[in-house]
Amino acid sequence: MTDSIVDTLASEDVLHRFLLEKAGVRGVLVRLGASWQDIASRVDYSAELRDTLGQAVAASALLTGNVKFEGSLSLEFKSQGALRLLFAECTDKGRLRGLARFDEGDMPVTDGKLDLSELPDAALAITIGQIDRGRYQGLVDLDTSSLAEALENYFLRSEQLPARILLAADGVHAVGLILQPVAGEGGHSAAEQDDDAWERVGHLTATLSASEMLSTRPEELLFRLYHEETVRLYEPKPLAFGCTCSQERVEGMLRALGRDEVEATLEDRDGEIEVICEFCATRYVFDRVDAERLLTQAETPPAPSTLQ
Repeated sequence: MTDSIVDTLASEDVLHRFLLEKAGVRGVLVRLGASWQDIASRVDYSAELRDTLGQAVAASALLTGNVKFEGSLSLEFKSQGALRLLFAECTDKGRLRGLARFDEGDMPVTDGKLDLSELPDAALAITIGQIDRGRYQGLVDLDTSSLAEALENYFLRSEQLPARILLAADGVHAVGLILQPVAGEGGHSAAEQDDDAWERVGHLTATLSASEMLSTRPEELLFRLYHEETVRLYEPKPLAFGCTCSQERVEGMLRALGRDEVEATLEDRDGEIEVICEFCATRYVFDRVDAERLLTQAETPPAPSTLQ
């Protein structure tokens, strides 16, 4: 394998945390390749919906960059329009998944981009589910057509801290970039002696086009944009497609349905229940014997413990 191919592979499906030392600005850059292609290829999405889902998947990884947690972070969009659901998730281990459920019909498209804010009864939530620590959920105002701008407004309102977010996706890559001033002691910026730092970084970032984001390796992109700000790159984190479905989870779902519904489903489907994961297309099949075993387990009370 040539060095150029190795370098290319190393620059795909990765999360880079970095610091612009002179400006006192921290950032995260996410670039998805094979992981995004795996997600996008499972459904025949329109180009506009595909790109929006790609941006959401990149954003879900992006938002984990400066958060310490064990579990998952998800973005979930719902509406009463043609796009019923858009879901993207990244775990603390860097495992990604995403999907969109939609009906046939016109979706609001402006300048070749899907406008989520124009869908009826639209709502977007960010959820952090932590192992053994419950869930935190924040609602994002959809008062702008851009997912990136909506997330910027969320940070400003929820954390009182400005953020600059760029998202881009096509059928091959999904990329995200977030920048925030470093909060120092007393809530002041670490670059408080440089009043123009945040504005200067903003001007540099505004020169970055979506096509440039999608076609440029992360290290090259950062140094090209911010070389005068002294870029410090931290150890990159690998990302990959990953689904949380399992035989045990599907069996638990069937137990929760109860005997009446499971037996009715078996009757309707010629004695077989098939469950196909929407995220990874894994197929789980249960016949009458499997179903009876699961239902008996659910209906049998646990044996009483014996005191010694």
